[in-house]
Parts: sequence; C-alpha cells; structure tokens
Amino acid sequence: DPGADASLCGMAATGASGTNAVRYGTMRPNVLNLRVVLPDGRLLHTAGPGRQPRKRAAGYDLTSLFVGSEGTLGFLTQATLRLHPLPEATAVTVASFPSVGAAVACTVQVLQAAVPVARIEFLDEVMADACSRFSRMGLPAAAMLLLELHGSRHSLAEQQQQTEEIVRQNGGCGLAWAEGLEEREQLWSMRHNAWYAALALRPGCQGYSTDVCVPISRLPDVVVETKQDLQASSLTGPMVGHVGDGNFHCLLIFNSQDPEEAQRVHAFTQRLGRRALAAGGTCTGEHGVGLGKRALLQEELGQEGLDTLRSIKAALDPHNLMNPGKVL
Repeated sequence: DPGADASLCGMAATGASGTNAVRYGTMRPNVLNLRVVLPDGRLLHTAGPGRQPRKRAAGYDLTSLFVGSEGTLGFLTQATLRLHPLPEATAVTVASFPSVGAAVACTVQVLQAAVPVARIEFLDEVMADACSRFSRMGLPAAAMLLLELHGSRHSLAEQQQQTEEIVRQNGGCGLAWAEGLEEREQLWSMRHNAWYAALALRPGCQGYSTDVCVPISRLPDVVVETKQDLQASSLTGPMVGHVGDGNFHCLLIFNSQDPEEAQRVHAFTQRLGRRALAAGGTCTGEHGVGLGKRALLQEELGQEGLDTLRSIKAALDPHNLMNPGKVL
C-alpha cells in the first residue's frame, strides 16, 4: 500500500513499506529478485536470471543487499515480487482514545493478543483533526487508531470481537465497522491524505517528514516522550504511523525562511532519532538515511558496521559514481 507517487523499484531502493506491512511485511521480504545495473554497466540478477523461489540459501543474499541501498550500489530496473491472496472478507474501524499513550498501548495489546490485524495506523489528535477537516469526515479531534482486519467471514467476526474488547479496555470509543468497499476506501483515503492535511495546517509553509521505528514494547513510552518534545519545542508536527510495526512519523510543518524555526526542526529530528536508538530501535524504519541521518547511522551500527558498509560500497562502486555523499 505505497504512497501515491511510489514506484516498485523506488520502494525497493529505499526499503519502504506501507499500511499493510504489519501483516504482509515490508518490501524486503516481498522482493524475490532484482535486475540491477551496476556502476560499471554490468547487469546483475540478484537471485539469478529468471529465478523466483519463495526462499533460497544459495550464497549471500544479494537481493536484500540492494533493497534499501538508496541508489548507492546500482540502478534497480526490475523487481520480481511475492504476491498475496486477497482476503475473503475485510473490515475497517476507527477508534478514538483519551490520549496518545492509550492509543499506542492498545496497539501493543492487540499485537500481543495475536490478533492478525492487517493494518493498524495511529494518528495523534493534531493529525486526526487535520485529516478529518481536510477530508470532511467529521471525526473527533482525538488520538485515533484505524484498524483493518482480513480473513474469512467466520474468523473476521471473532477478530472483531477480540479487537473491540481490547479497545474498550484502553478507553477507546467510536467503534463502527465498515465492510463495504466504498466506506473502507473513504477511511483510508483520509489516512493517505495525511501529508496534504498536515500542510494545510500552515499554508505557505514547508513540510519535512521523518520517521523512526522501535520495539513494540517500547513504543508507548517513545511516542509519549516524542509528543512532549514536540510541545516543548513549539513545533507543528502531527504524528502518524504504521504502529503495528513500531514505526511512526512526524510531519513537521515549518517556515523555511525562519532560521531559528528550521534549527528547532533539525534539533528535534536528531533527538527523535537518538530517542529511538536508546530504546533499541532504528533511526529510520522506511524513509532511509539520505543526507540527514548519516551521523545517526554511525551511532546505530557502530564504526565496524559503517566500515563494512563502506567496504561493500567500494567493492561495487570504486569510483563513487552512485549517489555520492548519500548514506555513507
């Protein structure tokens, strides 16, 4: 379930994912083979020409090496993907909570109860209000979860009952299941317009999106601390995330012509990344390292890890032709 302007090879190159990742996985486990143009012009099929086994143990995992390489090792020109069957039945609901902590705690409990949720998306009260107004949905300005369940009609009823109980235990309300295609698409369209809804909070300002990913057990603490940091920093930064993976985003809307505000945004993103690392997580779950998180990558992997990455880069791209200065 990628963003509107995503391409398959772009998704693979950045190691991206989407709202379905909690059940069906990110790009990495769903890519079986890649056709890559190497920096010297040679053509590489990472799993061998024409190969598409669901699993393999032959040599190094070259496919996973190139997934998430951010264009630093070669051009990804073709991807062979794993397919998943469409579910017999689907149900979506929106639940509102008294706080961001309660919403994320509910997420953790849903996962710990082994409810096979397909999508579970978090919006803080700022993001929920912005999305509701932008999409004209009339939903409350409260921390919110969007949950989607897949399965047979019989199993779906059991999953719905289990989910409702956990939501209520965490103070959630407003549960009403949408099973028709049009209703479901309306709810997810609201979520997919989150970026534009955030920009509408401050017309004429610039948006900067950053993300982190932490172990599920640490997610409530990290989300609450991040919310407090945003408020203390006086930043407009609605939060939204694929919390079923422990992954969330801050969409920072700021005046790029104001150096002081831009500096506060930069300082916040660095604190956010280090907060995730301190919690045993990663500085980026799907947006990549690019230029802005190179220092955080070294803190995450250590010098030995970074040296190993540089050795791989030097072996495949000795003349540093591919995205020079990025990631490493």
